[in-house]
Amino acid sequence: MALLDTVQSSGQPSAGAYRATRPRQDWLHALRAMRRLLADKEDTAQVFEIMRALNGTSTARGYHRLLTTAQGGRIAYERAEFAEALMDDAWLDSLPEGSLGAAYRSFVRAEQLSAEGLAEVSRTGATHIDEPHPYAWFGRRTRDVHDIWHVLSGYGRDGLGEACLVAFSYAQTRGLGWAFIAAVSALRARKARTYPYVGAIWEGYRRGQAAAWLLGEDYERLMGEPLESVRRRLNLPAPAIYNSIPPDARDQGPPAR
Repeated sequence: MALLDTVQSSGQPSAGAYRATRPRQDWLHALRAMRRLLADKEDTAQVFEIMRALNGTSTARGYHRLLTTAQGGRIAYERAEFAEALMDDAWLDSLPEGSLGAAYRSFVRAEQLSAEGLAEVSRTGATHIDEPHPYAWFGRRTRDVHDIWHVLSGYGRDGLGEACLVAFSYAQTRGLGWAFIAAVSALRARKARTYPYVGAIWEGYRRGQAAAWLLGEDYERLMGEPLESVRRRLNLPAPAIYNSIPPDARDQGPPAR
């Protein structure tokens, strides 16, 4: 299968000229981006640089996996830009209390986040993110559900929560960039022995393995469903180790954006 010549927001092939070889993993670029991220925890554009450097063909594989799911063909055919829905305040406000959408609404407003803000960060240093290609679209969809995964998984935006979600995301996507960030986070967390930080990150990976494949879900429909029933159906029990660590002691791992 031909693969694309350039990479998009989640580090996968994006629209551009095709080539017959696999995209190379650029470890030197990833290491430089990691150094910049460690030097400035607010420079989260470096997270996307790491993804572009290491995630290889995982978006292409994810897109083709989507096509094998019950709803995936329709979702891929419609190719909706989910960020547009997430930026529609009227739609968010219409979602019932107790639903996933209501929890997401509260989360992003409390944290002063937006789907468009995340999209803008992902465009830093990239040129093909918004291309009209199915792989690029799937990458944007993966990016746009990040904060929904925070809500579904129960991980906060503190450093440890982001590290746990990174490990969770690797289990879900098999993008090596996620694994690299999770591994660096775990190595740094080993220095702090007061709480089981490494255990919480490892638990994030295991939870991602055990859960249903979240990228195959119809999120427009999912947002209106009761949050707890969604978690049960997708096999997402509460993160026990993460929750055992006091909130004011969770500043481990990559930065919250």
